Amino acid sequence: MTCRAPAMAIIGIGATVIIGLIAGGYFGGLRINLTPSYPLGLWQIAPLEQEASVGDLVFICPPDTPTFRQAAERGYLRRGLCPGWLSPLIKTIVATRGQLVAVDVAVTIDGALLAASALLPTDAEGRVLVAHHGGAVPRGHLFVHSDFVGSYDSRYFGPIPAAGLLGLARPVFTYAP
Repeated sequence: MTCRAPAMAIIGIGATVIIGLIAGGYFGGLRINLTPSYPLGLWQIAPLEQEASVGDLVFICPPDTPTFRQAAERGYLRRGLCPGWLSPLIKTIVATRGQLVAVDVAVTIDGALLAASALLPTDAEGRVLVAHHGGAVPRGHLFVHSDFVGSYDSRYFGPIPAAGLLGLARPVFTYAP
């Protein structure tokens, strides 16, 4: 019985250290990306020191809406600490307030074709994907995108509230397969 006590103490200390590292990383803005929209690995949420603008790579919480709940049910989004227990998205801002977005076979912004923005009629499971109808990006919203062909982004859900913006997405230790 006396041999078990030191072993249990070591296991307890080890578990405490691991939990502490995870909590410290989380509260330090570290996140793990396991989706193919951007390189896999460790990312950091960096403070946004100015207004979000086109070209910024960001972490943003999706709103708790029926559209995003369905996306979670279909497996497009993981569970996390955003509203509705959704995980933050890593996306690039491609349009902001007042810019005109047209969504057809691909996306155009103010008349210019957005690279890698072709729409898919169905997801990988054959379920129908409904495209956003387009229009001017409203005040307080951002149109976000990923170059990954299968990305679930504003092509499908439309502009997203900027209030969910967590900060810039900075790769720390990533791998692009």
